[in-house]
Amino acid sequence: MEQTFVILKPSTIQRGLVGQVIDRFQRKGLFIAGIKMMQLDEKILREHYAHLVERPFFPTLVKSMMATPVIVMCLKGKDAVEVVRAMTGATNCRKAAPGTIRGDFGMSGQENIVHASDSVENAVIEINRFFRPEEIFDYTPLTLRAIYAPDELD
Repeated sequence: MEQTFVILKPSTIQRGLVGQVIDRFQRKGLFIAGIKMMQLDEKILREHYAHLVERPFFPTLVKSMMATPVIVMCLKGKDAVEVVRAMTGATNCRKAAPGTIRGDFGMSGQENIVHASDSVENAVIEINRFFRPEEIFDYTPLTLRAIYAPDELD
C-alpha cells in the first residue's frame, strides 16, 4: 500500500473541521499509519516550502502555518497520493470543485484547509520530514478486504 502525507492546516484547527476532514479520508478507505499534533516553526516551513521561499507571499504563509498547531498524518491506501490529491481539490478553494475538501470547506487560496503530497517521491520526503520511523505504523485494518478486491491488495 502506498503512503501519502497530509497536513491539517491551522484553518482546519481554528474552524473545528478536523473530525470532518479525517472522516472523509477514512470513509474513502484510506487508513491512518501515523498522526500527531505539532507546532510548526519557521525552520521546518522553510524546508517544507523551499520552492516558495522567494515568493512575496512566503512571510504570510509562514505566519498562517504557525497560527496554531497543525495535525500531520501519514495515510495509507492503494494509489494514496493520487486519491488524496483528488479528494483535496484545487489549491485555491474558490476554484475547487464541490465535493472536494477544499471545495466544501474553504474560500481561500492560502487558508486552504489541507496540504497533501503531490507525488509518491515527495510523500516519502515529507513523511520523513515530519515523522520519526517509529511513529509510522504498519498494520492491516480488518476492513481491508471490504475496501479492495483481492487482486488489488499488495
